Amino acid sequence: MMEDVAPSEPQAQAVVHPSWFVDFLADRAVRKPSPHTIKAYRQDFEAIAVLLAHTPDAVAHLRVDELTKDNLRPAFATYAGTHSPASIRRCWSTWNTLCAFLFTAELLEANPMPLIGRPKVPKSLPKSFPAHAVTELVTAIDADQGSTRPSDWPERDRAIVFTSLLAGLRAEELLNANVGDIRRTDDGGVLHVRGKGNKDRRIPVARDLINLIDDYLQTRSIRFPQVRRREFGNAAQQRFSPNAPLFVGADGERITRGTLQYRLLRAFKKAGINGERASGALVHGLRHTFATELANANVSVYTLMKLLGHESMVTSQRYVDGAGTETRSAAELNPLYALLDSEPNNPT
Repeated sequence: MMEDVAPSEPQAQAVVHPSWFVDFLADRAVRKPSPHTIKAYRQDFEAIAVLLAHTPDAVAHLRVDELTKDNLRPAFATYAGTHSPASIRRCWSTWNTLCAFLFTAELLEANPMPLIGRPKVPKSLPKSFPAHAVTELVTAIDADQGSTRPSDWPERDRAIVFTSLLAGLRAEELLNANVGDIRRTDDGGVLHVRGKGNKDRRIPVARDLINLIDDYLQTRSIRFPQVRRREFGNAAQQRFSPNAPLFVGADGERITRGTLQYRLLRAFKKAGINGERASGALVHGLRHTFATELANANVSVYTLMKLLGHESMVTSQRYVDGAGTETRSAAELNPLYALLDSEPNNPT
């Protein structure tokens, strides 16, 4: 069975990297970045390197001493003409990290990137979804109940949406989550998240979310009975290996980024709320909603930082500034839990 995915883009010409960039990637690999981060390093490097070398074939021969402000400024100016501010900032950050590595390795006399302009970080608050949009999104997912299409799996899609809304996970964190990352407690559970930059965090979740995930796992054990680990245990979670992926596609394998994005985009369009999200924001829009709702519920900046996995409280402060309220520590004040009351009856 094939999962619905968005059409793939044509493959671009392969670019051979110079040895010093290969050394940089090897250095970063020791830090165990996500595959998405490594891919971004390559894309950002190639975008500017091709402009510096003038042709893709010449990138392999690009010398470190050519990385000067006089060469990098026009390259970034050309790149900026066809890319968004967010893309420019990410590309600048990649090259700043690369040049800092080359300087530390004594291959570059100085890091020229502080002399290269970049767009300022926008001061606007992250866009979250209003309650009616979330309700319509869940309703659109629930409308798939009874569908005979193998790719339609409302219990899984509902579990993905609410795990994003009630635990604030990034897309990569959802993709990497395992069944054993959920630890049950007397009053709910704790979700162990392998976060960005290998910074783990633990997020307390209420029993309602644990039960919702159990409902999804129950349907999964019916869809794929051959992968069940054992037949006993009160919770559906206990029927799977702790190392089994938490979310899977229609083939029973760990869900892919393409499938995750496709299923959410389909739900947004079906709900008629696709225009209410920021461009490119699917899982991240749900994560913003998680943070905004907690800030509105008076959760402290420090707690938000810990729950979201931010490196700095400055990033988390934006949500509290938007809420305009006094802060105090809390973990399960998210009013979006109320939407779980609308959960459809479990299939028999």
